[in-house]
Amino acid sequence: MSSSLMVNEQEGLQEVRTAYFPTQPAPLRVLARLISWIFHPVFVPVMVIWFLVYVHPYLFAGFSAEQKFRTVMMAAISFTFFPLITILLLKGLKFIDSIYLHTQKERVIPFMACMIWYFWIAYVWNNFGKTRDVVDIPHNAVQFAFAAFFSTIIGLMLNIKMKVSLHAISMGVVVCFFVLMALSQDINYAVYLALVMVIAGLVCTSRFMVSDHTPGEVYIGLLAGIVSMLIGYQAEKILSV
Repeated sequence: MSSSLMVNEQEGLQEVRTAYFPTQPAPLRVLARLISWIFHPVFVPVMVIWFLVYVHPYLFAGFSAEQKFRTVMMAAISFTFFPLITILLLKGLKFIDSIYLHTQKERVIPFMACMIWYFWIAYVWNNFGKTRDVVDIPHNAVQFAFAAFFSTIIGLMLNIKMKVSLHAISMGVVVCFFVLMALSQDINYAVYLALVMVIAGLVCTSRFMVSDHTPGEVYIGLLAGIVSMLIGYQAEKILSV
């Protein structure tokens, strides 16, 4: 990747980053953009919760159909709806120039907003069965919510020095999450782990093709996601004592 300075519309200097890798054929770029949209960080957490609720054989076995739906909706509101609304409001109020958050400066407020939304869902789920006469949210879902919260903190810190890949952070969290579940549960996770690894590879490759991220920004993002999941895992263990 190379960078240069140009004069923007406000007659100020603005850094312009160019892609690290050569331009790929149009069909590959379209596919890469599609993958980037499908597995965007605001959608991935809901996919994981949906897997835990409807695919995992026993985590939510004691929940009724209504309780399962409500759990997924809570995840969708906190992980997807609120962050998207925040971005749209920031764009409408001209706090950011693009919903794609091309610069490190534009990412500061979204990081802090998501920190609030993710902490709220982690806190609520961690105390769900303690504050009302309902079934507890399974520990794995709470650990994942805490990991999402810590990923915003780590991502914000890294954003000071680099434009770390948000897609890579989310993939790091998911890969580590499935590895931890595979190590702690008596279920054959081979297919799920293989699928998650393939998706993570496709997403990170897509970011190389259609973004201006450097390899370091992607790899550090993956590492940040893994660290976030490990911290979230330990945090839930400590708070559940």
